[in-house]
Amino acid sequence: MREKMLPLHLVNLKNLSILEQLQYEEALLRADQQNWCLINDGSLPAIVMGISCQFDQLVDYHKLLTIPLPVIRRFSGGGTVVVDQQTIFVTFIFNSKSVPVAPFPLPIMRWTEMIYRPLFKNFPFQLKENDYVIANKKIGGNAQSIIKNRWLHHSTFLFKYNPQLMNLLLQPSKAPPYRSNRKHEEFLATLSLYWQSIDQFKIELIDELKKNFLLEVVEEKKLQEILKLPHRRATTLLDWQR
Repeated sequence: MREKMLPLHLVNLKNLSILEQLQYEEALLRADQQNWCLINDGSLPAIVMGISCQFDQLVDYHKLLTIPLPVIRRFSGGGTVVVDQQTIFVTFIFNSKSVPVAPFPLPIMRWTEMIYRPLFKNFPFQLKENDYVIANKKIGGNAQSIIKNRWLHHSTFLFKYNPQLMNLLLQPSKAPPYRSNRKHEEFLATLSLYWQSIDQFKIELIDELKKNFLLEVVEEKKLQEILKLPHRRATTLLDWQR
């Protein structure tokens, strides 16, 4: 019955910079009490690091000098990624009491895996380590931020990627075992192998969300209002060129 479905505010964005998106997400997590899903396809190219990541261990400084991208430290955990116009970002923000999930990273990832599984029903999709994979190749990375009474889970899917930008990242010392020291091009898969377009993927994703939640479409203007509310702001733009 639809009246028993959990309400979920849906914001469908396009080409919003990842810095702006992260700022919205942090405000929604810390300064609001509603449940949210943000879907954004495309961002200006950038490197995004987890809150505990070390720049000099994960980014090739000399290559970055030749392709100077902004480097952002986000408020959530997880690793370091390169994003661009071919990246799809999906974020869930929930009150802990709203969903039957223990507020810890692994249970949250297991729960979101089940949300995504019908979307990937025709492919060997699974959560492996902290990644979404198809046939042992990474298609999506995940990170969480968990606070009292609320949690956030965001995922980054590569529809396609630019190998030149991807090579700005160094091989992480704590890579998941299933990576097996594979290079980026051997380790990553893209959604373009399985969907004809980003729009098609987004339409199918929203159709799946409708089966699980009572969606209320919200415009970006509402996010701008919430962003103005007082809250902790941990997302930062690094001055790596000093």
